[in-house]
Amino acid sequence: MLHDGGPGELPPLPGAGQGLSGFAPVSVVPPLGPSAPTRIRIPAVKLDAPVTGLGLDADGHLQAPPATDRNLAGWYRGGATPGQRGTAIIAGHVDNRSGPAVFYHLGALHRGDRIEIARADGATAVYQLYAIEVHDRKDFPDDRVYRQAADAQLRVITCGGTYSEEHGYEGNVVAYGFLADTTRPGKAA
Repeated sequence: MLHDGGPGELPPLPGAGQGLSGFAPVSVVPPLGPSAPTRIRIPAVKLDAPVTGLGLDADGHLQAPPATDRNLAGWYRGGATPGQRGTAIIAGHVDNRSGPAVFYHLGALHRGDRIEIARADGATAVYQLYAIEVHDRKDFPDDRVYRQAADAQLRVITCGGTYSEEHGYEGNVVAYGFLADTTRPGKAA
């Protein structure tokens, strides 16, 4: 997954009770058509960042956005676009050698928090979080995180968990969301 620089202080981790419990909520909001994301906003942690496209590296792992831009998130171009039916994947660094990065506070989110994703077509996809978890890299639940959903879902991923100088972060923080609202192109968010 993502590999970041060393921390001065570890980023926040999800609190007790924020993990997946039972079944994941299903979006009942009509999905949008495809359109690339341009910005991600998470009001609960005052995040507002541009989004770039990402692919896979030679080993088949999700690429990370350039580590030199601490305020840049990336969207996996091989999956659904935010707001579209399927699972949209957004990833970013938790930190870099200069300090905290775009998703440093991802682990501080709670169920019910919202993530807004502005799209190139002028629409906004608004997701509500239903779980935030830390997964060890050795036991990362690829199917649960990356599987294409029948409705419009979102996964936001960054590094997290324990940290060692030898291996870096030993896990990933994953926020799970379902499409809760949309604004159509030409309407204010």
